[in-house]
Amino acid sequence: MLTRKIHKILILLIPVFVVLRAQGQDNMKNNTSTGPLQLVFPTEAEWNVLYEGKEINFHLQFKGGKSDSVRYSVASGLTKEMKFDSTGHFIWTPGYDVADRINTTKSFPIVFEAQNTAGESASREIVFKVNHVNRPPQVDELQPFYVQYKTQNVYKIDMGSVRDPDGDPIVFVPILEEMPEGMKLSAAGEITWDPSVTQFGILKKGARYMEFYVEDQPSKARTKGRLKLDITQMDLAPDFTIIPQQSVIRSAENNRINLRFSLSDPNGEDDITAFNFISENKKVPQSALVKNTPTSYEFIWEPGYEFVKDPFDTLAFNITFYVMDKAQNKKERTVKFVIKNTVDESLRDTYVYNLYRGALVNAWGLIEQMTEKEGQLKKAYSRAKKGKRSRSLLNASLGATTGLAPVIAKSNQDTRGYITTIGGTTVATVGTLEATEVIGKSVNGLLDRFNYVMQKKNELQNKGDVFAREWGQKSARRQPDFIRKLDEFKALMNLSGLVALELDANWENKKEATDNAIKKTFKDFVPYTKDEN
Repeated sequence: MLTRKIHKILILLIPVFVVLRAQGQDNMKNNTSTGPLQLVFPTEAEWNVLYEGKEINFHLQFKGGKSDSVRYSVASGLTKEMKFDSTGHFIWTPGYDVADRINTTKSFPIVFEAQNTAGESASREIVFKVNHVNRPPQVDELQPFYVQYKTQNVYKIDMGSVRDPDGDPIVFVPILEEMPEGMKLSAAGEITWDPSVTQFGILKKGARYMEFYVEDQPSKARTKGRLKLDITQMDLAPDFTIIPQQSVIRSAENNRINLRFSLSDPNGEDDITAFNFISENKKVPQSALVKNTPTSYEFIWEPGYEFVKDPFDTLAFNITFYVMDKAQNKKERTVKFVIKNTVDESLRDTYVYNLYRGALVNAWGLIEQMTEKEGQLKKAYSRAKKGKRSRSLLNASLGATTGLAPVIAKSNQDTRGYITTIGGTTVATVGTLEATEVIGKSVNGLLDRFNYVMQKKNELQNKGDVFAREWGQKSARRQPDFIRKLDEFKALMNLSGLVALELDANWENKKEATDNAIKKTFKDFVPYTKDEN
């Protein structure tokens, strides 16, 4: 009985296996074709445009090639957050720190490669563009607002309990229906309130709560905050806050420094008349202080590479920030800045790129010259091959002239001697096909030189393709091995064997060495742009 059931199950599964086998054969036919091996990426519009916090997940495909077994890899551009395996599965969730509100987009060029068991390979660069995603502010539990009777109570919301995950400036927006009558909330988070007799009596019976919005700038994303109201005898002193709360700011040249200030006044924000700074170093511009709202400021400054002069390693100085009200009351805080002397990486990148491009320009020029030499040798070989027999017949005719000279010019001895002189050098070669080796060039020699030039040209082309692909990215050229590989590539063009090519030392390339011309010869050549910095 059991055996019959097993037989029935096997009979039912046979059509399934047949269908699966047919599908596998169809997939093999689709992937393997007579064309070259090519990488296939998703076809959706702007599939490579990403957003912070959003995952991209795709499988790399291929078409063409002589084998259906392919192994995938990444030549350059892969970061530690990206996941990619040999089957072509790519997963990446860009973090929220990739871009910001100032630099809203960041590009990530990645070079994907594929190689099949037939030895064929293909590569392609994909540039992923990650767009900034604004996140709303975050509000922790706040300390209660303790008020006293018949007093203008002032409460400053603790900026340590309110933050924006993207580092954006924030302002506070009141919810009028949630606030007691007479209470005011400033954009800097300052609450002023003089409770009435009725309001104070309600608080004596039990605490109350008020709500407000925390809004980031300039995206206007909001988060609701909650504050407890209760009675107390404490009073709060006026102050202004610096974020981050550090007395010493250490930074390198060409690095942006960003400080945020929240101003407060016990008499309200309208009482503030000025907020500014005094710097010991006169190179710090006054324009570095930016006003967002009457109580929200930012200090944005980027010292250039020339800020710290050599041979000094650092430069230290103080900046005093101060706020002043209508009564000339001043509150000030001093922050020490230590700026570190930094090497301009862009200059180094430009230098090594010029080495990279210069080597490819030399190789491109040599390939152009060898291509021209190939054409010359090919024409010479054709002429030598076609003219071999005709030159032998010509030699025979010249030799016969000597024999006819005494008959034709019996009476004129000068003419007879002239004819004899013409024919005298060719009599020995009359009727021989080997005469071409004496008068013309060797056919075999031309063929050998043509093959040698073509061999050296192909070798230089292959080495140049590898060099252009391996060192096309700025990050790759920063590696110590670049100079060694550069010397090896240059040595290929300085081989003593190139002397046998008989190239003209005074040859000048009529074509201009543009990036397009180089890329036409070396497909993986990557031109340098300032945007890479």
